Formats: sequence, C-alpha cells, structure tokens
Amino acid sequence: MKPEVTTGQGPLLLAQPHGGLEIPDAIFARLNPQGQARADTDWHISRLYADLVAEATVVSTPIHRYVIDANRDPADQSLYPGQNTTSLCPTTTFDGADIYLAGQAPAADEIHDRQLRYYQPYHDALREQLELIHQRHGFAILYDCHSIRSLVPYLFDGKLPDFNIGSNSGASCNPAIEAAVCKICAAAQGYSAVTNGRFKGGWTTRHYGQPERGMHAIQMELSQYNYMQEQEPWHYDEGKAGQLRVILAAILQSLVRVFG
Repeated sequence: MKPEVTTGQGPLLLAQPHGGLEIPDAIFARLNPQGQARADTDWHISRLYADLVAEATVVSTPIHRYVIDANRDPADQSLYPGQNTTSLCPTTTFDGADIYLAGQAPAADEIHDRQLRYYQPYHDALREQLELIHQRHGFAILYDCHSIRSLVPYLFDGKLPDFNIGSNSGASCNPAIEAAVCKICAAAQGYSAVTNGRFKGGWTTRHYGQPERGMHAIQMELSQYNYMQEQEPWHYDEGKAGQLRVILAAILQSLVRVFG
C-alpha cells in the first residue's frame, strides 16, 4: 500500500494524509464496531481538491489513520500538550471512544512495524517531491489538506470555524503565504475563519515548514459541514462542495502566485 503521487511542474504540493480508507484485514478484525466505522476520515478530500489548480503535485496515502496517523510526531509526542488528541496509532475515536476490541490495541513493536510499512513511505514521498519542486523553482509550498466534523466536543468547544488555517503560529511559512490564504478566507461570504486557533498545524506543517530554506508549509482544516453530510453514510454534497471549491481554487491559485 504505497503512497499515491501525482506529479506536477508547479511550486505547490497538496498533502493528503487522512483521506485513505484502507485497513489491512488482520488489523480490521481487531477493531470494534466503532473502529470499523472509520468515522474520523477526511472524507472525500481528494475529490474536493481535484483539479483546482494546474500543475500541483499531490501526495496521499490509501491507509486509514486508524492504522497509523501520517500527520503525527513519529516519536508520538503530543502536538497539542494539555488538550485531547489522538496518538500515532490511535486507540480512540475523536469522541474518545475505544476503537479496538479488548486487549487488541497495538504494542510498541507493532507500532514500529506500522511506521516502517505505512508512515515512512508517505513521508519519503513527501520529502522527495518537495525537494524536486525546490530544485525546479527555488522554493516549495506544501498545503496540507484536512477536514473534520464541525462538532467534536472531545477535541474542541462549540462549532468549529469553516476555515482553520495553521502555520505553527507563523513559523512554518513566509508571512505572505499565510496572508494570501487569510485574505481569501476572510472575504468568503457566509464562511468563518480562524488562523492558528485549535489547529495550528500538525507534524507535516511543523516538520516541513522551513521558510529559511525556501520550504513553506501551511495547513487547512476544513469543517466538513460545508461540503458533505457529517454522519453516516458521509455523502458528498455537490451543491455545498461546488461553492467551497470556488474558494479553495482561489486559495491555491493565490499561493502559486505568491512568489511570482
């Protein structure tokens, strides 16, 4: 189950670590019904971002985050100390419910094996593509694509804003990149936005964002309410998604022009 890579000639890379649904049979059999439901998926994320900007590189993994979360610290250190979150190999849902049958959660040796099999290949692909983009343009912009249910009391209070922009408090990208994204989100009528709120950027944003090297990273956590049904069967809403895609296209196109 290798990462999926679509290469483009432009300066933008779209990372999609949480859209995959595949769980190996041996792991799936150890999950309880909560885990097998796979509710905490970035549903339809590849479809939502498809063909919004020319010549973007896309790196995604088909593996579901319950197998291993490709946007977590490989040492499994919390990215949000003091706040509820999930681990490198999650054992609970975003609502805090167990996902494994009793006694079936992975031990340390299995977690290490999953890192080698599924986590490392995704990050190897990210690094390789970012370096190629940097060689071609003198810089690279990683845009980390995420989405989550708008109401998840275990993780955050109240309803999540529609656009949640994360730049690790400005450390992961040139200020012009953050400003370009914020400007479009602020101008989007009927939508709300926040920068470096509950979601400041995960491992991908924090690790690859090295603006002093010309490596820029920014995360977008979207409220799923704006493009899909937020409960089973998780249907894609063509009408809502169509409106959102117009804004997302403007964001991505603005990023391509930042250093143009």
